[in-house]
Amino acid sequence: MANATLPARITMPPEARRGEIVEIRVLARHPMERAIDAPGLRPVPRKIIHTLRVTQEGTEIFRMDLSTGIAANPYVAFTSRAIETGEFVFQWIEDGGVTYERRQVLTVT
Repeated sequence: MANATLPARITMPPEARRGEIVEIRVLARHPMERAIDAPGLRPVPRKIIHTLRVTQEGTEIFRMDLSTGIAANPYVAFTSRAIETGEFVFQWIEDGGVTYERRQVLTVT
């Protein structure tokens, strides 16, 4: 399915020195819920993010599998080594095939 926009806050430095370890923090605004259709008490297809994938210039640098136990608005923090200037692509994959995507650049000096 096509990429969609997810309200997310990505906190990472805009630049770093080559070899420096940088912290990347990601807060996705997403309900992570499964609902019941009250009138008929039928399950509504759940909308849960099951994967967070981060690539830099096409190389996967971080991947996390999420489960139904993850709270709404999932927060993730990880580190990466600054090797070269490039674009980080953050992808959240939801049940049903929707992929949310955000991009941010790290400049390496």
